[in-house]
Amino acid sequence: MPQLRIALAQVNPTVGDLTGNAGLIVEWTRKAAEAGAHVTVFPEMSLTGYPVEDLALRKTFADASRAQLGTLARQLDDAGCGEQLVYVGYLDQDDVGPRNAAAALHRGEVVARQFKHHLPNYGVFDERRNFKPGQELEIVRLHGLDIGMVICEDLWQDGGPVAALAEAGVDLVVSPNASPYERSKDDVRLPLVSGRAAEARAPIVYTNQVGGQDDLVFDGDSIVVAADGALLSRAPQFVQHLLVTDLDLPSGGYTAEGSFAGLRVRRRVLGADPVPAYEPTAEPAISEPLSDEAEVWSALVVGLRDYVRKNGFRSVIFGFSGGIDSAVTAALAVDALGPDAVHGVAMPSVYSSEHSRSDAAELARRLGCHFRVEEVADMVGVYVDQLGLAGTGLAEENIQARVRGMLLMALSNLEGHLVLATGNKTELAVGYSTIYGDAVGGFAPIKDVFKTHVWALARWRNAEAEKRGETPPIPENSITKPPSAELRPGQVDTDSLPDYPLLDDILDDYVEGDRGFADLLAAGFDAGVIDRVVRMVDKAEYKRRQYPPGTKITFKAFGRDRRLPMTNAWRETH
Repeated sequence: MPQLRIALAQVNPTVGDLTGNAGLIVEWTRKAAEAGAHVTVFPEMSLTGYPVEDLALRKTFADASRAQLGTLARQLDDAGCGEQLVYVGYLDQDDVGPRNAAAALHRGEVVARQFKHHLPNYGVFDERRNFKPGQELEIVRLHGLDIGMVICEDLWQDGGPVAALAEAGVDLVVSPNASPYERSKDDVRLPLVSGRAAEARAPIVYTNQVGGQDDLVFDGDSIVVAADGALLSRAPQFVQHLLVTDLDLPSGGYTAEGSFAGLRVRRRVLGADPVPAYEPTAEPAISEPLSDEAEVWSALVVGLRDYVRKNGFRSVIFGFSGGIDSAVTAALAVDALGPDAVHGVAMPSVYSSEHSRSDAAELARRLGCHFRVEEVADMVGVYVDQLGLAGTGLAEENIQARVRGMLLMALSNLEGHLVLATGNKTELAVGYSTIYGDAVGGFAPIKDVFKTHVWALARWRNAEAEKRGETPPIPENSITKPPSAELRPGQVDTDSLPDYPLLDDILDDYVEGDRGFADLLAAGFDAGVIDRVVRMVDKAEYKRRQYPPGTKITFKAFGRDRRLPMTNAWRETH
Protein backbone atom coordinates (compact mmCIF):
# COMPACT_ATOMS: atom_id res chain seq x y z
CA MET A 1 0.00 0.00 0.00
CA PRO A 2 1.17 3.60 -0.63
CA GLN A 3 3.08 5.16 2.24
CA LEU A 4 2.94 8.69 3.59
CA ARG A 5 4.77 10.37 6.45
CA ILE A 6 2.64 12.96 8.26
CA ALA A 7 3.85 15.65 10.66
CA LEU A 8 1.48 17.35 13.08
CA ALA A 9 2.97 20.73 14.03
CA GLN A 10 1.41 21.53 17.41
CA VAL A 11 2.51 25.16 17.75
CA ASN A 12 1.73 28.28 19.83
CA PRO A 13 0.94 31.29 17.58
CA THR A 14 0.18 34.83 18.76
CA VAL A 15 -2.98 36.57 17.55
CA GLY A 16 -2.18 39.32 15.06
CA ASP A 17 1.53 38.56 14.72
CA LEU A 18 1.46 37.56 11.05
CA THR A 19 5.21 37.85 10.53
CA GLY A 20 6.10 36.07 13.75
CA ASN A 21 3.60 33.29 13.12
CA ALA A 22 4.89 32.84 9.56
CA GLY A 23 8.38 32.48 10.98
CA LEU A 24 7.08 29.89 13.44
CA ILE A 25 5.49 27.92 10.60
CA VAL A 26 8.73 27.99 8.56
CA GLU A 27 10.72 26.85 11.60
CA TRP A 28 8.48 23.87 12.33
CA THR A 29 8.11 22.93 8.67
CA ARG A 30 11.90 22.73 8.50
CA LYS A 31 11.80 20.33 11.46
CA ALA A 32 9.20 18.28 9.62
CA ALA A 33 11.41 18.24 6.51
CA GLU A 34 14.33 17.01 8.58
CA ALA A 35 12.07 14.23 9.86
CA GLY A 36 11.23 13.26 6.26
CA ALA A 37 7.58 14.34 6.34
CA HIS A 38 5.60 14.52 3.10
CA VAL A 39 2.66 16.40 4.63
CA THR A 40 2.68 18.83 7.56
CA VAL A 41 -0.50 20.04 9.24
CA PHE A 42 -0.64 23.20 11.38
CA PRO A 43 -3.55 24.29 13.61
CA GLU A 44 -6.62 26.31 12.66
CA MET A 45 -5.80 29.96 11.84
CA SER A 46 -2.17 29.33 12.75
CA LEU A 47 -1.01 32.22 10.57
CA THR A 48 -3.22 34.78 12.33
CA GLY A 49 -3.54 33.17 15.75
CA TYR A 50 -6.92 32.13 17.16
CA PRO A 51 -9.41 33.47 18.07
CA VAL A 52 -9.08 36.72 16.14
CA GLU A 53 -12.54 37.87 17.27
CA ASP A 54 -13.48 41.19 15.63
CA LEU A 55 -10.09 41.50 13.94
CA ALA A 56 -11.84 39.32 11.37
CA LEU A 57 -14.04 42.28 10.49
CA ARG A 58 -11.09 44.51 9.58
CA LYS A 59 -10.49 44.28 5.86
CA THR A 60 -6.91 45.52 6.32
CA PHE A 61 -6.15 42.55 8.57
CA ALA A 62 -7.78 40.07 6.21
CA ASP A 63 -5.84 41.53 3.27
CA ALA A 64 -2.59 41.32 5.23
CA SER A 65 -3.34 37.71 6.21
CA ARG A 66 -3.98 36.68 2.62
CA ALA A 67 -0.83 38.47 1.41
CA GLN A 68 1.23 36.85 4.17
CA LEU A 69 -0.05 33.44 3.10
CA GLY A 70 1.36 33.94 -0.40
CA THR A 71 4.65 35.15 1.07
CA LEU A 72 4.74 32.14 3.38
CA ALA A 73 4.34 29.73 0.46
CA ARG A 74 7.41 31.27 -1.17
CA GLN A 75 9.33 31.30 2.12
CA LEU A 76 8.72 27.59 2.57
CA ASP A 77 9.96 26.89 -0.94
CA ASP A 78 13.05 29.05 -0.38
CA ALA A 79 13.69 27.17 2.88
CA GLY A 80 13.86 23.87 1.00
CA CYS A 81 10.44 22.72 2.17
CA GLY A 82 8.60 23.16 -1.13
CA GLU A 83 8.07 19.45 -1.75
CA GLN A 84 6.03 19.13 1.41
CA LEU A 85 2.29 19.70 1.30
CA VAL A 86 1.76 22.15 4.18
CA TYR A 87 -1.69 22.93 5.60
CA VAL A 88 -1.95 26.34 7.27
CA GLY A 89 -4.96 28.09 8.80
CA TYR A 90 -5.47 31.79 8.06
CA LEU A 91 -8.04 34.59 7.66
CA ASP A 92 -9.44 35.12 4.18
CA GLN A 93 -12.05 37.50 2.80
CA ASP A 94 -14.06 37.47 -0.42
CA ASP A 95 -17.19 39.10 -1.79
CA VAL A 96 -19.31 37.22 0.75
CA GLY A 97 -17.31 38.31 3.80
CA PRO A 98 -14.57 37.18 6.21
CA ARG A 99 -13.66 33.49 6.17
CA ASN A 100 -12.09 31.15 8.66
CA ALA A 101 -9.85 29.46 6.10
CA ALA A 102 -7.11 26.91 5.63
CA ALA A 103 -4.81 26.52 2.66
CA ALA A 104 -2.54 23.86 1.21
CA LEU A 105 0.91 25.16 0.23
CA HIS A 106 3.17 23.30 -2.20
CA ARG A 107 6.22 24.30 -4.28
CA GLY A 108 5.87 27.97 -3.45
CA GLU A 109 2.18 28.23 -4.30
CA VAL A 110 -1.21 28.16 -2.63
CA VAL A 111 -2.62 25.05 -4.30
CA ALA A 112 -5.94 24.83 -2.43
CA ARG A 113 -8.13 26.97 -0.16
CA GLN A 114 -11.05 25.89 1.94
CA PHE A 115 -13.44 27.81 4.19
CA LYS A 116 -14.85 26.48 7.45
CA HIS A 117 -18.45 25.31 7.05
CA HIS A 118 -19.77 24.85 10.59
CA LEU A 119 -19.34 28.12 12.54
CA PRO A 120 -19.74 27.51 16.29
CA ASN A 121 -21.84 29.97 18.24
CA TYR A 122 -21.93 28.50 21.75
CA GLY A 123 -19.78 28.69 24.86
CA VAL A 124 -16.63 30.68 24.10
CA PHE A 125 -17.33 30.77 20.35
CA ASP A 126 -18.95 33.61 18.42
CA GLU A 127 -17.93 32.68 14.89
CA ARG A 128 -21.23 33.47 13.19
CA ARG A 129 -20.55 37.08 14.12
CA ASN A 130 -17.07 37.03 12.57
CA PHE A 131 -17.18 34.65 9.58
CA LYS A 132 -19.27 33.46 6.67
CA PRO A 133 -19.58 29.69 6.14
CA GLY A 134 -17.86 27.86 3.30
CA GLN A 135 -19.73 25.58 0.91
CA GLU A 136 -16.85 23.95 -1.00
CA LEU A 137 -14.25 21.28 -0.18
CA GLU A 138 -10.86 20.89 -1.85
CA ILE A 139 -9.38 17.41 -2.20
CA VAL A 140 -5.71 17.31 -3.10
CA ARG A 141 -3.99 14.27 -4.62
CA LEU A 142 -0.35 13.92 -3.54
CA HIS A 143 1.79 10.83 -4.18
CA GLY A 144 -1.29 9.10 -5.55
CA LEU A 145 -3.33 9.65 -2.37
CA ASP A 146 -6.45 11.80 -2.03
CA ILE A 147 -6.34 14.12 0.99
CA GLY A 148 -9.44 15.94 2.22
CA MET A 149 -9.72 18.55 4.95
CA VAL A 150 -12.16 19.56 7.68
CA ILE A 151 -11.56 22.61 9.89
CA CYS A 152 -12.14 22.21 13.65
CA GLU A 153 -15.92 22.48 14.20
CA ASP A 154 -16.48 20.74 10.86
CA LEU A 155 -15.17 17.65 12.64
CA TRP A 156 -17.19 18.15 15.82
CA GLN A 157 -20.59 18.50 14.13
CA ASP A 158 -22.63 15.78 12.45
CA GLY A 159 -23.06 16.03 8.70
CA GLY A 160 -21.43 18.59 6.46
CA PRO A 161 -17.76 18.19 5.43
CA VAL A 162 -17.12 14.76 7.01
CA ALA A 163 -20.22 13.28 5.39
CA ALA A 164 -19.32 14.91 2.06
CA LEU A 165 -15.79 13.52 2.09
CA ALA A 166 -17.13 10.08 2.97
CA GLU A 167 -19.47 10.17 -0.04
CA ALA A 168 -16.88 11.58 -2.45
CA GLY A 169 -14.11 9.32 -1.21
CA VAL A 170 -10.70 10.21 0.26
CA ASP A 171 -7.69 8.27 1.49
CA LEU A 172 -6.87 10.65 4.35
CA VAL A 173 -8.52 13.54 6.21
CA VAL A 174 -6.48 16.34 7.80
CA SER A 175 -8.11 18.52 10.44
CA PRO A 176 -6.55 21.82 11.61
CA ASN A 177 -7.99 22.71 15.03
CA ALA A 178 -7.96 25.41 17.67
CA SER A 179 -10.00 23.66 20.32
CA PRO A 180 -9.87 25.43 23.72
CA TYR A 181 -9.13 23.44 26.84
CA GLU A 182 -11.54 22.62 29.60
CA ARG A 183 -11.26 19.90 32.24
CA SER A 184 -11.29 16.36 30.86
CA LYS A 185 -11.73 17.50 27.26
CA ASP A 186 -9.12 14.94 26.19
CA ASP A 187 -11.59 12.25 27.31
CA VAL A 188 -14.09 13.58 24.73
CA ARG A 189 -11.69 14.36 21.90
CA LEU A 190 -10.39 10.87 21.08
CA PRO A 191 -13.80 9.13 20.93
CA LEU A 192 -15.12 11.92 18.71
CA VAL A 193 -12.21 11.79 16.25
CA SER A 194 -12.34 7.99 16.20
CA GLY A 195 -16.04 8.08 15.35
CA ARG A 196 -15.48 10.58 12.56
CA ALA A 197 -12.68 8.46 11.07
CA ALA A 198 -15.06 5.52 10.90
CA GLU A 199 -17.67 7.78 9.30
CA ALA A 200 -15.19 9.10 6.71
CA ARG A 201 -13.74 5.60 6.17
CA ALA A 202 -10.28 7.17 6.29
CA PRO A 203 -7.61 8.01 8.88
CA ILE A 204 -7.86 11.46 10.47
CA VAL A 205 -4.92 13.71 11.30
CA TYR A 206 -6.08 16.08 14.06
CA THR A 207 -3.65 18.93 14.82
CA ASN A 208 -4.60 21.19 17.73
CA GLN A 209 -3.17 24.53 18.81
CA VAL A 210 -1.26 24.88 22.08
CA GLY A 211 -0.76 27.94 24.30
CA GLY A 212 -2.71 30.76 25.91
CA GLN A 213 -4.75 33.54 24.32
CA ASP A 214 -6.38 35.97 26.76
CA ASP A 215 -8.62 33.80 28.96
CA LEU A 216 -8.45 30.73 26.70
CA VAL A 217 -5.78 28.07 26.78
CA PHE A 218 -5.20 25.33 24.20
CA ASP A 219 -3.80 21.98 25.27
CA GLY A 220 -2.56 20.47 22.02
CA ASP A 221 -3.20 16.74 22.46
CA SER A 222 -2.94 16.28 18.68
CA ILE A 223 -3.78 12.78 17.46
CA VAL A 224 -3.77 10.47 14.46
CA VAL A 225 -6.43 7.76 14.27
CA ALA A 226 -6.84 4.95 11.76
CA ALA A 227 -9.90 4.44 9.57
CA ASP A 228 -11.24 1.96 12.11
CA GLY A 229 -10.86 4.54 14.90
CA ALA A 230 -7.76 3.04 16.49
CA LEU A 231 -5.32 5.52 18.01
CA LEU A 232 -2.05 5.56 16.05
CA SER A 233 -0.16 8.43 17.72
CA ARG A 234 -0.75 11.19 20.24
CA ALA A 235 1.19 14.37 21.11
CA PRO A 236 1.80 15.57 24.68
CA GLN A 237 -0.37 18.27 26.20
CA PHE A 238 0.52 21.95 26.72
CA VAL A 239 3.84 21.96 24.86
CA GLN A 240 4.86 22.74 21.29
CA HIS A 241 5.58 19.43 19.59
CA LEU A 242 6.10 17.79 16.22
CA LEU A 243 4.29 14.47 16.01
CA VAL A 244 5.53 12.38 13.09
CA THR A 245 3.54 9.34 11.98
CA ASP A 246 3.97 6.90 9.08
CA LEU A 247 0.80 5.73 7.38
CA ASP A 248 0.11 2.87 4.98
CA LEU A 249 -2.94 3.90 3.00
CA PRO A 250 -5.00 1.97 0.48
CA SER A 251 -5.38 4.21 -2.55
CA GLY A 252 -9.01 4.34 -3.55
CA GLY A 253 -8.44 6.01 -6.91
CA TYR A 254 -11.34 8.37 -6.24
CA THR A 255 -12.38 10.79 -9.00
CA ALA A 256 -15.88 11.96 -8.10
CA GLU A 257 -16.55 15.70 -8.06
CA GLY A 258 -19.79 17.59 -7.62
CA SER A 259 -22.26 18.01 -4.79
CA PHE A 260 -22.08 15.70 -1.77
CA ALA A 261 -24.00 16.19 1.50
CA GLY A 262 -24.89 19.66 0.30
CA LEU A 263 -21.28 20.76 -0.35
CA ARG A 264 -19.38 21.23 -3.59
CA VAL A 265 -16.34 18.94 -3.84
CA ARG A 266 -13.42 19.74 -6.17
CA ARG A 267 -10.18 17.87 -6.74
CA ARG A 268 -6.65 18.89 -7.71
CA VAL A 269 -3.83 16.52 -8.67
CA LEU A 270 -0.34 17.46 -7.49
CA GLY A 271 1.27 14.09 -8.03
CA ALA A 272 0.01 10.64 -8.97
CA ASP A 273 3.16 8.61 -8.29
CA PRO A 274 3.44 6.91 -4.89
CA VAL A 275 6.33 7.63 -2.56
CA PRO A 276 9.19 5.15 -3.16
CA ALA A 277 9.05 2.46 -0.48
CA TYR A 278 10.88 3.46 2.70
CA GLU A 279 11.48 2.09 6.18
CA PRO A 280 9.02 3.63 8.68
CA THR A 281 10.38 5.41 11.75
CA ALA A 282 10.30 3.79 15.17
CA GLU A 283 7.03 2.79 16.82
CA PRO A 284 4.56 5.73 16.71
CA ALA A 285 4.61 7.86 19.85
CA ILE A 286 1.51 7.78 22.03
CA SER A 287 1.79 10.26 24.89
CA GLU A 288 -0.30 9.47 27.94
CA PRO A 289 -2.80 12.20 28.90
CA LEU A 290 -2.00 14.02 32.11
CA SER A 291 -3.83 13.31 35.36
CA ASP A 292 -6.67 15.70 36.17
CA GLU A 293 -4.70 17.87 38.60
CA ALA A 294 -1.57 17.86 36.44
CA GLU A 295 -3.69 18.84 33.44
CA VAL A 296 -5.36 21.74 35.26
CA TRP A 297 -2.07 22.94 36.75
CA SER A 298 -0.45 22.87 33.30
CA ALA A 299 -3.36 24.80 31.81
CA LEU A 300 -3.10 27.49 34.49
CA VAL A 301 0.67 27.75 34.10
CA VAL A 302 0.53 28.04 30.30
CA GLY A 303 -2.39 30.49 30.41
CA LEU A 304 -0.55 32.78 32.82
CA ARG A 305 2.82 32.50 31.07
CA ASP A 306 1.44 33.34 27.63
CA TYR A 307 -0.72 36.22 28.86
CA VAL A 308 2.29 37.81 30.55
CA ARG A 309 4.78 37.23 27.75
CA LYS A 310 2.54 37.87 24.76
CA ASN A 311 1.50 41.19 26.28
CA GLY A 312 5.09 42.31 26.76
CA PHE A 313 5.43 42.02 30.54
CA ARG A 314 8.52 40.54 32.18
CA SER A 315 7.29 40.17 35.76
CA VAL A 316 4.24 40.01 38.01
CA ILE A 317 3.36 41.45 41.41
CA PHE A 318 0.57 40.65 43.86
CA GLY A 319 -0.29 40.42 47.53
CA PHE A 320 1.17 37.63 49.66
CA SER A 321 -1.46 37.30 52.39
CA GLY A 322 -0.40 33.96 53.84
CA GLY A 323 -3.67 32.44 52.60
CA ILE A 324 -4.26 29.57 50.22
CA ASP A 325 -5.28 31.63 47.17
CA SER A 326 -2.22 33.85 47.09
CA ALA A 327 -0.01 30.83 47.84
CA VAL A 328 -1.35 28.82 44.90
CA THR A 329 -1.14 31.89 42.64
CA ALA A 330 2.48 32.36 43.70
CA ALA A 331 3.40 28.74 42.99
CA LEU A 332 1.73 28.97 39.58
CA ALA A 333 3.55 32.21 38.79
CA VAL A 334 6.94 30.76 39.70
CA ASP A 335 6.27 27.65 37.61
CA ALA A 336 5.16 29.86 34.71
CA LEU A 337 7.75 32.64 34.82
CA GLY A 338 10.56 31.65 37.19
CA PRO A 339 11.17 33.02 40.70
CA ASP A 340 13.01 36.15 39.57
CA ALA A 341 9.92 37.37 37.71
CA VAL A 342 7.62 37.04 40.73
CA HIS A 343 7.30 39.87 43.28
CA GLY A 344 5.28 39.25 46.42
CA VAL A 345 4.12 42.05 48.68
CA ALA A 346 2.89 41.51 52.23
CA MET A 347 0.62 44.39 53.27
CA PRO A 348 -0.18 43.90 56.94
CA SER A 349 -2.79 46.04 58.70
CA VAL A 350 -3.78 46.33 62.33
CA TYR A 351 -5.96 43.23 61.87
CA SER A 352 -3.28 41.04 60.29
CA SER A 353 -2.41 37.97 62.35
CA GLU A 354 1.13 36.90 63.06
CA HIS A 355 0.63 33.70 61.06
CA SER A 356 -0.42 35.63 57.95
CA ARG A 357 2.88 37.55 58.12
CA SER A 358 5.01 34.48 58.78
CA ASP A 359 3.21 32.29 56.22
CA ALA A 360 3.71 34.93 53.52
CA ALA A 361 7.42 35.15 54.30
CA GLU A 362 7.75 31.37 54.36
CA LEU A 363 6.00 31.11 50.98
CA ALA A 364 8.51 33.52 49.46
CA ARG A 365 11.40 31.65 51.02
CA ARG A 366 10.23 28.32 49.61
CA LEU A 367 9.69 29.77 46.14
CA GLY A 368 12.84 31.87 46.07
CA CYS A 369 10.94 34.85 44.67
CA HIS A 370 11.14 38.56 45.52
CA PHE A 371 9.36 39.62 48.70
CA ARG A 372 8.76 42.89 50.48
CA VAL A 373 6.63 44.15 53.34
CA GLU A 374 4.61 47.35 52.98
CA GLU A 375 2.63 48.31 56.07
CA VAL A 376 -0.80 49.77 55.24
CA ALA A 377 -2.11 50.65 58.71
CA ASP A 378 -1.18 54.35 58.47
CA MET A 379 -2.62 54.69 54.96
CA VAL A 380 -5.86 53.03 56.05
CA GLY A 381 -5.98 55.28 59.10
CA VAL A 382 -5.87 58.43 56.96
CA TYR A 383 -8.95 57.37 55.00
CA VAL A 384 -10.82 56.16 58.07
CA ASP A 385 -10.14 59.34 60.04
CA GLN A 386 -10.83 61.79 57.22
CA LEU A 387 -14.10 60.16 56.20
CA GLY A 388 -15.21 59.23 59.70
CA LEU A 389 -15.43 55.54 58.86
CA ALA A 390 -14.49 54.09 62.26
CA GLY A 391 -17.10 51.59 63.38
CA THR A 392 -19.06 51.71 60.10
CA GLY A 393 -18.48 48.04 59.29
CA LEU A 394 -18.26 47.29 55.57
CA ALA A 395 -17.20 50.80 54.52
CA GLU A 396 -14.28 50.70 56.95
CA GLU A 397 -13.35 47.11 56.12
CA ASN A 398 -13.24 47.72 52.37
CA ILE A 399 -10.88 50.68 52.76
CA GLN A 400 -8.20 48.22 53.83
CA ALA A 401 -8.61 46.13 50.68
CA ARG A 402 -8.72 49.21 48.45
CA VAL A 403 -5.58 50.70 49.94
CA ARG A 404 -3.81 47.43 49.17
CA GLY A 405 -5.09 47.50 45.61
CA MET A 406 -3.91 51.07 45.16
CA LEU A 407 -0.49 50.19 46.58
CA LEU A 408 -0.05 47.29 44.17
CA MET A 409 -1.08 49.40 41.19
CA ALA A 410 1.38 52.12 42.23
CA LEU A 411 4.21 49.56 42.36
CA SER A 412 3.09 48.28 38.97
CA ASN A 413 3.34 51.78 37.51
CA LEU A 414 6.66 52.38 39.21
CA GLU A 415 8.39 49.10 38.37
CA GLY A 416 6.52 47.76 35.33
CA HIS A 417 5.08 44.57 36.83
CA LEU A 418 1.71 43.09 35.84
CA VAL A 419 -0.59 42.94 38.87
CA LEU A 420 -2.28 39.59 39.46
CA ALA A 421 -5.64 39.23 41.20
CA THR A 422 -5.69 36.14 43.41
CA GLY A 423 -9.44 35.53 43.77
CA ASN A 424 -11.01 32.15 43.02
CA LYS A 425 -14.22 31.17 41.25
CA THR A 426 -16.20 30.62 44.45
CA GLU A 427 -15.48 34.15 45.68
CA LEU A 428 -16.21 35.58 42.27
CA ALA A 429 -19.50 33.68 42.07
CA VAL A 430 -20.88 35.07 45.33
CA GLY A 431 -19.27 38.51 45.13
CA TYR A 432 -16.95 37.86 48.06
CA SER A 433 -14.35 40.35 46.91
CA THR A 434 -13.79 44.09 47.10
CA ILE A 435 -14.13 45.86 43.80
CA TYR A 436 -11.12 48.19 43.31
CA GLY A 437 -9.50 46.31 46.19
CA ASP A 438 -8.46 42.67 45.98
CA ALA A 439 -10.16 42.61 42.55
CA VAL A 440 -7.58 44.92 40.95
CA GLY A 441 -5.12 43.54 38.44
CA GLY A 442 -4.44 42.71 34.84
CA PHE A 443 -4.89 38.93 35.08
CA ALA A 444 -6.50 36.48 37.52
CA PRO A 445 -4.81 33.06 37.29
CA ILE A 446 -7.28 31.09 39.46
CA LYS A 447 -10.43 32.98 38.47
CA ASP A 448 -12.03 29.76 37.13
CA VAL A 449 -10.94 27.49 40.02
CA PHE A 450 -13.44 26.75 42.80
CA LYS A 451 -12.13 27.14 46.35
CA THR A 452 -12.18 23.43 47.16
CA HIS A 453 -10.25 22.80 43.95
CA VAL A 454 -7.68 25.42 44.99
CA TRP A 455 -6.96 23.32 48.07
CA ALA A 456 -6.74 20.15 45.98
CA LEU A 457 -4.27 21.80 43.59
CA ALA A 458 -2.13 22.98 46.51
CA ARG A 459 -1.93 19.47 47.96
CA TRP A 460 -1.18 18.00 44.52
CA ARG A 461 1.58 20.54 43.80
CA ASN A 462 3.22 19.89 47.17
CA ALA A 463 3.02 16.13 46.64
CA GLU A 464 4.64 16.48 43.22
CA ALA A 465 7.49 18.46 44.77
CA GLU A 466 8.02 15.76 47.39
CA LYS A 467 8.14 13.08 44.68
CA ARG A 468 11.00 14.99 43.05
CA GLY A 469 12.82 15.48 46.33
CA GLU A 470 12.06 19.23 46.37
CA THR A 471 10.71 21.48 49.09
CA PRO A 472 6.91 21.73 48.79
CA PRO A 473 6.22 25.29 47.60
CA ILE A 474 3.11 25.96 49.68
CA PRO A 475 3.36 26.19 53.50
CA GLU A 476 1.19 23.60 55.21
CA ASN A 477 -0.38 26.27 57.43
CA SER A 478 -1.65 28.12 54.35
CA ILE A 479 -3.51 24.94 53.38
CA THR A 480 -4.93 23.95 56.77
CA LYS A 481 -5.87 27.23 58.48
CA PRO A 482 -9.41 28.63 58.19
CA PRO A 483 -9.59 31.11 55.29
CA SER A 484 -9.91 34.75 56.31
CA ALA A 485 -9.72 38.15 54.65
CA GLU A 486 -8.71 39.55 58.07
CA LEU A 487 -10.89 42.63 57.68
CA ARG A 488 -11.71 42.73 61.41
CA PRO A 489 -10.53 40.95 64.57
CA GLY A 490 -11.13 37.19 64.46
CA GLN A 491 -12.94 37.32 61.12
CA VAL A 492 -13.14 34.16 58.96
CA ASP A 493 -14.81 33.53 55.60
CA THR A 494 -17.54 31.34 57.12
CA ASP A 495 -18.85 34.39 59.00
CA SER A 496 -20.23 35.51 55.62
CA LEU A 497 -20.43 32.29 53.60
CA PRO A 498 -21.55 28.67 53.98
CA ASP A 499 -18.75 26.14 54.40
CA TYR A 500 -16.82 25.95 51.14
CA PRO A 501 -17.52 22.27 50.31
CA LEU A 502 -21.27 22.92 50.61
CA LEU A 503 -21.03 26.25 48.80
CA ASP A 504 -19.08 24.76 45.90
CA ASP A 505 -21.59 21.92 45.57
CA ILE A 506 -24.43 24.42 45.20
CA LEU A 507 -22.44 26.61 42.82
CA ASP A 508 -21.55 23.62 40.68
CA ASP A 509 -25.25 22.96 40.17
CA TYR A 510 -26.39 26.58 39.87
CA VAL A 511 -23.53 28.07 37.85
CA GLU A 512 -22.12 25.12 35.91
CA GLY A 513 -25.38 23.21 35.55
CA ASP A 514 -27.85 26.12 35.24
CA ARG A 515 -30.20 24.37 37.67
CA GLY A 516 -33.10 26.26 39.21
CA PHE A 517 -34.34 26.47 42.79
CA ALA A 518 -36.54 23.38 42.52
CA ASP A 519 -33.67 21.33 41.11
CA LEU A 520 -31.38 22.43 43.91
CA LEU A 521 -34.02 21.60 46.49
CA ALA A 522 -34.52 18.16 44.94
CA ALA A 523 -30.76 17.63 45.13
CA GLY A 524 -31.03 17.84 48.92
CA PHE A 525 -29.84 21.37 49.66
CA ASP A 526 -31.54 23.41 52.39
CA ALA A 527 -34.00 25.96 51.04
CA GLY A 528 -32.60 28.77 53.17
CA VAL A 529 -29.04 28.10 52.07
CA ILE A 530 -30.11 27.88 48.41
CA ASP A 531 -31.90 31.21 48.64
CA ARG A 532 -28.90 32.85 50.30
CA VAL A 533 -26.38 31.55 47.76
CA VAL A 534 -28.53 32.26 44.71
CA ARG A 535 -29.12 35.83 45.83
CA MET A 536 -25.41 36.42 46.33
CA VAL A 537 -24.60 35.03 42.89
CA ASP A 538 -27.28 37.03 41.12
CA LYS A 539 -26.35 40.31 42.83
CA ALA A 540 -22.63 40.02 41.98
CA GLU A 541 -22.79 40.11 38.17
CA TYR A 542 -21.59 43.73 38.06
CA LYS A 543 -18.47 42.74 40.02
CA ARG A 544 -17.71 39.86 37.68
CA ARG A 545 -17.95 42.17 34.66
CA GLN A 546 -15.17 44.32 36.14
CA TYR A 547 -12.89 41.47 37.21
CA PRO A 548 -9.65 40.82 35.30
CA PRO A 549 -9.51 38.02 32.70
CA GLY A 550 -8.28 34.63 33.85
CA THR A 551 -7.61 31.20 32.38
CA LYS A 552 -10.74 29.17 31.58
CA ILE A 553 -10.59 25.57 32.80
CA THR A 554 -14.24 24.69 33.44
CA PHE A 555 -17.20 24.08 31.16
CA LYS A 556 -18.82 27.38 32.13
CA ALA A 557 -16.36 30.16 32.92
CA PHE A 558 -17.57 33.61 33.95
CA GLY A 559 -17.38 36.12 31.13
CA ARG A 560 -16.79 33.77 28.21
CA ASP A 561 -19.43 31.11 28.83
CA ARG A 562 -21.80 32.57 31.43
CA ARG A 563 -23.06 36.02 30.47
CA LEU A 564 -26.06 37.38 32.34
CA PRO A 565 -27.46 40.93 32.43
CA MET A 566 -26.21 43.10 35.28
CA THR A 567 -29.63 44.75 35.53
CA ASN A 568 -31.83 41.73 36.11
CA ALA A 569 -35.04 41.48 38.12
CA TRP A 570 -35.44 37.70 37.69
CA ARG A 571 -34.94 35.75 40.91
CA GLU A 572 -34.93 31.99 41.46
CA THR A 573 -37.56 31.17 44.09
CA HIS A 574 -39.41 28.14 45.35
